[in-house]
Amino acid sequence: MPNAVDTATFQNLAEMYFAVAQSMGDRPFLWAKRGGAWQPTSWADAASEARSLALGLRALGLEPGDRVGLVAENRPKWPIADIAIMAAGGISVPAYVTNTVADHRHILADSGARAVIVSTPRLGETVMKSALEVPSIETVIAMDPGFDAPPGGRFKVLGWDQALALGQDGDPTRLAGRKRTDTACLIYTSGTGGTPKGVMLSHGAILSNCRGATILLEKLGLDDEVFLSFLPLSHSYEHTAGLFFPISVGAQIYYAEGADKLAANLPEARPTIMTAVPRLYETMHQRIASGVERAGGLKARLFHRALALGRKKYDAPDSLTVVERLEDAVVDKLVRDKVRQRFGGRLKAMVSGGAPLNPEIGLYFHALGVRILQGYGLTESGPVSNCNPPFAERMHTVGPPIQGVEVRIAEDGEILIRGENVMQGYWGLKELSDQTVRDGWLYTGDIGVIDPDGYLRITDRKKDIIVNSGGDNVAPQRVEGFLTMTPEIGQAMVYGDRKPYLVAVVVPRQEFLEQWAATHRREPILPRVADDPELHKALASAVERVNANLSVLERVRHITIAGEPFSVANGMMTPTMKVRRHVVKEAYGRALESLYG
Repeated sequence: MPNAVDTATFQNLAEMYFAVAQSMGDRPFLWAKRGGAWQPTSWADAASEARSLALGLRALGLEPGDRVGLVAENRPKWPIADIAIMAAGGISVPAYVTNTVADHRHILADSGARAVIVSTPRLGETVMKSALEVPSIETVIAMDPGFDAPPGGRFKVLGWDQALALGQDGDPTRLAGRKRTDTACLIYTSGTGGTPKGVMLSHGAILSNCRGATILLEKLGLDDEVFLSFLPLSHSYEHTAGLFFPISVGAQIYYAEGADKLAANLPEARPTIMTAVPRLYETMHQRIASGVERAGGLKARLFHRALALGRKKYDAPDSLTVVERLEDAVVDKLVRDKVRQRFGGRLKAMVSGGAPLNPEIGLYFHALGVRILQGYGLTESGPVSNCNPPFAERMHTVGPPIQGVEVRIAEDGEILIRGENVMQGYWGLKELSDQTVRDGWLYTGDIGVIDPDGYLRITDRKKDIIVNSGGDNVAPQRVEGFLTMTPEIGQAMVYGDRKPYLVAVVVPRQEFLEQWAATHRREPILPRVADDPELHKALASAVERVNANLSVLERVRHITIAGEPFSVANGMMTPTMKVRRHVVKEAYGRALESLYG
């Protein structure tokens, strides 16, 4: 691992970054598209800007431990700002670009932020409206031009270059040397329920996560790695696994133009490692499956043969006959190579986290030659605690703990985590912090089992488990996973706590909706056809197919069709694509209850 550093030797993240940057010099570090072409920022240039901005923040009065908000889409200036805040001794407080004025107001006020760095004038308008109501805010730093200070604003508005200029001639000794036990960032949980809480992660928590990830992936031969980043950097998963881990191994990072451009950016960036959430794999699985179905004939037969042989190799690596090995070599060239090219052609592994991955989806890609390593953790655990190691994957598990992390199962089945990666607590919420971390153990709220080899299997969220009227426990995520594997259903939420059977609210897959609408001479607009009996009949038929493979307790008896997809915009999904059950229940609770009439 020529470019990797030993993160155990560093006291803080900024120190690690500057050490790696010095060794990498003028080599490319951060990539973004400008004017239709990918343009790099070198390690040296990024380090120079981060140092100047850090000294500029000190010149503005930032003291060690002060909080600074950061609101921007993924772009090179995001990590530069994040590192600068930490180098100045501050605590970085990232926030989602999808946040409302009220969301920003809560985060800035709750953290007591003294400054906020924001990217575009459009985002700036939302952020400054909230900042007007937060007395602690003294400065807004704008990455892009075009910002106007709001009337009656109590704070200064500085351009990026102005902030850098303040630190150009600053004294480098003013950069604060933080310890591993000092707080590096407050990551506000996107929250599947309730008000977001500020998770306090230390420098050591993230550094230890980077070390564990390096040891885990060293069998891949970490050398000149390239990452493609598209998950929000404001989420702990991308913040650690998609930013500081790549820094620790001297990797290049490409910032995708957006989730909608990801398919085009993959063959351009040609990543070697990538972090993603299960929703991406589910979407790509459906696109590939639909394409194969449309192609039919020999292409479809070869594809299904590649799947069958890949699955057989997964179940028993040495089980292929001589003829099957020859067949496997043929389909590897004709089928798997084409699938790998969709991901850029040189992918070593994709790490899945943020939500549970359906084992069937993981096995599907594994059989097609795309290695998916499912991991597990919470924002409160740095965030990584477990991950499947390369060449020893078990798709139905999230793998053993990474180095430096202990995991055990409590008497009631709850997963407990201990290690330097565990949070210091929730900002300003001591009672809740003490309930969540006890004797050094993080109580995750997840239920799981550990197999004899130390691999952890998640069975469900403690609070999400459905207890039916007969007292039986049902894991809704398992049922939802099967429903969304069908060509007809894109999203689903199962319901039935203290009820005699399960029901569900489902969202038809857009491709299916368009095909159905063309056949039935309807408009493919969900709000207009959600109550159509024919659409209901088609989706109910898909549910019946799924039910045939489920236990009696897991079968979904009735469904209602959502009037719109679950999304971040309507509050029904978190930014990492987990369903916010309480919001969906609020919207469709009456319709779901009526299914028990």
